[in-house]
This record gives sequence, C-alpha cells and structure tokens, in this order.
Amino acid sequence: MTQPNYALVRFQESGDTKPKTGLVVGERVLPLDGDINSLIQHWGTTESELDAMAASASDETGVALSGVEVLAPVEPAQVLQTGANYRKHVIDLAVAHRDAGQDAEEVRTKTAAMMDQRAGQGTPYFFIGLPTAIASATDDLTLPGYSKSHDWELELAAVIGKEAFRVSPEEALEYVFGYTMVNDITTREYVFRKDMPAIGSDWYRAKNAPGFLPTGPLLVPAKFFGDPQDVQVTLKLNGKAMQDESTQDMIFGVAKLVSEASQIMPLRPGDLVLTGSPAGNGQHWGRLLQDGDVMEGTITGLGTQLIHCKDEQ
Repeated sequence: MTQPNYALVRFQESGDTKPKTGLVVGERVLPLDGDINSLIQHWGTTESELDAMAASASDETGVALSGVEVLAPVEPAQVLQTGANYRKHVIDLAVAHRDAGQDAEEVRTKTAAMMDQRAGQGTPYFFIGLPTAIASATDDLTLPGYSKSHDWELELAAVIGKEAFRVSPEEALEYVFGYTMVNDITTREYVFRKDMPAIGSDWYRAKNAPGFLPTGPLLVPAKFFGDPQDVQVTLKLNGKAMQDESTQDMIFGVAKLVSEASQIMPLRPGDLVLTGSPAGNGQHWGRLLQDGDVMEGTITGLGTQLIHCKDEQ
C-alpha cells in the first residue's frame, strides 16, 4: 500500500474549550493526543503511528476539514526572521532607495555583484520576532492606526524538530521537522529609527503587532515536502499576483539558515526559522495595505492563506 501524504494542523471544533492537534489526510482531520510541540519533540516514536493512521484513514474517519476552525499550526518558543535573503528582492530595494542622481541600472548591476559575493562568502541576517504576533491563515488582519505603511512579505518557514546547536549546513536539514507558510507583515515607516539613526533597524515596532505573522494553515513534515529550494511563493492582492517567485532565488538556502541560526542560540523543537521574502512587496509596487484588501498566499504544498485586512477602529 502506498503511504499517503499527510499534514498537521491545530484546530477547534464548535464548543471546544482548547485547541486540538490533528492529522490531515485528504479532506479529513484525525484528532491526535497531545499538543503540537510534544508531537514534534517525540516524532521518533510517533511517526510510525501517524503513518499507520494515515494509511488506514477513510472518507468517514475523523471530522471534515471544512467543518473545523483551523488555527496557526505551530506554537514556537522562538521565532527567527531572516532579512534580505532573495537576490531579486534585495536588488529591487537597492534601486528603489538609491540616492538622487544615481543611475538605476548601475545600482542594479553593483548590487547584483554584491549579492553574488554575499552568497559565496557572507552570512544571513537574522532578527528576533515574537510568538505573540502569530495568527491563523484566515484571521482578519487589523491594520494599526498609527501608520498607513503596512506591507506584506510571504515566506517559507522551517519548523525545527529537535534541538539544534552549532550544527553544520550539511546536517542542518536533519533538524528540520517540516515546513509551514507565514506572511511576515511589516510597518515600513517603523523599520528605521529616524530619531536614532545610528541604532539602525527597529524590528520590534515594525513587525510585532497582533496578527502580524499569519501562519499556516498546514505544517507539512519534511519527508512529504520535498526540496525546500524548489517551491513557488505566490501572494495575490485582491486577485492580482504581487509576489510570484521560486525559492531558488534565495541567497542562503534553508540548510545554511538553520546552521547559521544555530551557531548563536540553541534552536528548540517547534521553533520557526523564517527564510525571507521574495521580490514584489508593497513597497516595490508603491501600494501598501488598505482597509478591505484581501491577501491570498500560497506556497507549493502548504495550502492557502486568505487574509482580510481592516483598519483599526
């Protein structure tokens, strides 16, 4: 018998008082014991059991996926975010922020050469996010009233499966449990501190408002996901594709990111390592998020996010 692919979710049924963890096979959800982090941490002993459950599932097993509320699939203790990790994205940003009088093509060529050098000799750029910003793949996104510069950044995220500390790039993917999708919302005007320019970026204010990290809907185990460097990242705004890029455009791949992140701090089961966002965010288009906007995000194999935006009342 061929082993069916499956994914994991966190969900609630009507009347539930607390979230459940579920195994998604086709259009059915099979409830599981324990929370998602416990399942990830004990994967070595639960994997075969879940494989067997998926193999024996039928159209009558569990509950209908359409009949439950799907929550964010992870509850990380730590969220590591990666900046400037798509070659085309970085080049576009450099052109957009060039000094007055600078030639656009000259900046593009110079930045491309810098990115090629960085890929071979440099290291990723990380910063820390807060788990409290996580929301589900269908929660409304409230746009805080303190700014009109909120932007989208759809990303692939690796979910750590076992403690990783100072692991090599060659072994790093062995520490990845699976993958999920995030939209790393950013308030552009808050990224840089104008009152203290020497300090530089202020990622706390720019990225950690409630709901600024829509996550999921699915957590797909690595064995079913395939090559993380060959999936398509697509975000549509009100039906129009704004981001549509392969993860092949990453400057540093998932293995390098996990390895480098683990050099400073131990990564724990359930932690998220975001991998950066491709070209095509709102800043690039000169069109930032507004009341009534609908973002539809897809990454190959990870389901669909559908986020409705509304102004803060």
